[in-house]
Amino acid sequence: MLLHFLSSFLYLDLHFHLFHSMLHEMKESVENPLHLKSVNHISLICTSVVKSINFYQNILGFFPIRRPGSLDFDGAWLFGYGIGIHLLQVEDPSNIPRKKEINPKDNHISFQCESMGAVEKKLEEMETEYARATVEEGGIKVDQLFFHDPDGFMIEICNCDILPVIPLASDMVRSCSRMNLQMLQQRQIHQIVKQDSAFPSGHTKIQMLLFRSHMHV
Repeated sequence: MLLHFLSSFLYLDLHFHLFHSMLHEMKESVENPLHLKSVNHISLICTSVVKSINFYQNILGFFPIRRPGSLDFDGAWLFGYGIGIHLLQVEDPSNIPRKKEINPKDNHISFQCESMGAVEKKLEEMETEYARATVEEGGIKVDQLFFHDPDGFMIEICNCDILPVIPLASDMVRSCSRMNLQMLQQRQIHQIVKQDSAFPSGHTKIQMLLFRSHMHV
């Protein structure tokens, strides 16, 4: 009888771990289908690599890094704040439309800063044209500064981290996915219970599985 108990217990333990692994993979694929980790770099075409390096290095604080020698076109790589900036020298500068007006609704990349005042002072010292904007939500005021790089690509500096991140539809999708996984797990547990009898100790396998699921979560 003890041998039957041990063999049944080992069977359930292996089955549970396999099922738990399957649920983990399903949950991961729903929330991060491509298994992404972070933003690696932003690639920008420019009319002058030298001018763009000067801008991203001396104004935004990026630093040049080694670029693969196998790349057979002019350009430069810079790195900072956990992301890269890849500059590509355009063959015909006239192909890049020049933007004169600063439009906060234009495509742009945004950087978080420690002091908006210090950023504004630096831009004024370097005679860089910029525009101010604000966003207010729930009594919280977010300050924004917008300006262009040498080729008219929009840059934003802000203190956006004071604004809380509140998930909307994506959170509902995750919640529904968790509910579906829980329902699937319950159905699988009931199938196991139908296949085998109760443990000698008096605890059914459904009770043991629920107990072990709490131990592993």
